[in-house]
Amino acid sequence: MFDYETLRILWWLLLGALLIGFAIMDGFDLGVAALLRVLAREDAERRALLETIEPVWEGNQVWLILGAGAIFAAWPLLYAAAFSGFYFAMLLTLLAFIVRPVGFNFRNKLADPRWRETWDWLLAIAGVVPALIFGVAFGNLFLGVPLRFDETLRIQYEGGFLDLLHPFALLTGLVSVALLLMHGAAWAAAKADDVVMQRATRALRVLAPTFVLLYIAAGAWLAYGVTAFALDGAAATDGPSNPLLKHVTHGGTWFETAPLAHWANLAAAVAILAALAGPWLATRQRHGAAFVASALAVAGTITSAGLALFPFLLPSTLDPRSSLTVWDASSSHGTLGLMLLVTVVLLPIVIGYTAWVFHVLRGRVNLEHVRRSHGMY
Repeated sequence: MFDYETLRILWWLLLGALLIGFAIMDGFDLGVAALLRVLAREDAERRALLETIEPVWEGNQVWLILGAGAIFAAWPLLYAAAFSGFYFAMLLTLLAFIVRPVGFNFRNKLADPRWRETWDWLLAIAGVVPALIFGVAFGNLFLGVPLRFDETLRIQYEGGFLDLLHPFALLTGLVSVALLLMHGAAWAAAKADDVVMQRATRALRVLAPTFVLLYIAAGAWLAYGVTAFALDGAAATDGPSNPLLKHVTHGGTWFETAPLAHWANLAAAVAILAALAGPWLATRQRHGAAFVASALAVAGTITSAGLALFPFLLPSTLDPRSSLTVWDASSSHGTLGLMLLVTVVLLPIVIGYTAWVFHVLRGRVNLEHVRRSHGMY
């Protein structure tokens, strides 16, 4: 069995891997839905574009469930604080997730163009809203949130939804939207019929540099304009999960105080290069490789944020010592060890089944086949 410190690091890495898995797997269908009205010009094209994601979107939600479950079981203090403080933001995200299956099911119930256009717009909004909220949430992790723990570890949160809309957080929200739109365009270029594929390739040439510019702007702001949190003294890496047993300072910048800042910069460079490689590959008809590059950009972006934030999970602006870190927000040693054994068994099954599904569904969605099968002539 691993020692407590090692288990905490392993579960921090696993949490990051689950977030990356969710962003890659669910990110492209959010991006496709958001681009529905842009990439597809007529009803048959929109139906064909939706059919590139309809067989897989529900399975992609498994990564969200795994991530939420991991936070609940491995990081209970983080789960309690985040779900309390970000309650309204999470409610909006869930409502957007609910609209998506409803839109898939109801869009084609009536042939009325107004009916279908309404659902198309709702699907587009349901693609943009979660992407924006996820980015805003990441931005607020660096800014800190107004929470504190009392001496009995009861949480007090003194902010509201509007407090989350700091300009820096809104910028990181735009970074997230641009990233997932780029990812969705890369998927559409790899899976849609030739007509939509060409539009997706053109969109990718715009969205990739847009993401890179926004990402660099957010990184510059973080480096020079966001006050950082830092542990004051050595951390008790194998101590009890009590955030009040440490001291935290609030000063300097994240790139001055983050112990893994150099690795974060490396991950950011990978994200930028991968994002710029996507349009280049798509223009040369290597659409599968372009999607892989887009996925690598997603992974690099999230990895850079996680490394820059380490060891913090949720900093506090009200009481810096109430900030949650990798060392004081986890479950017990036994719980982390048992969960790791279960994860070692189940996660490869999820990955293997997902790979098999995508192998079975390989190839493009043919627009003429959609027209014939649904009588759209």
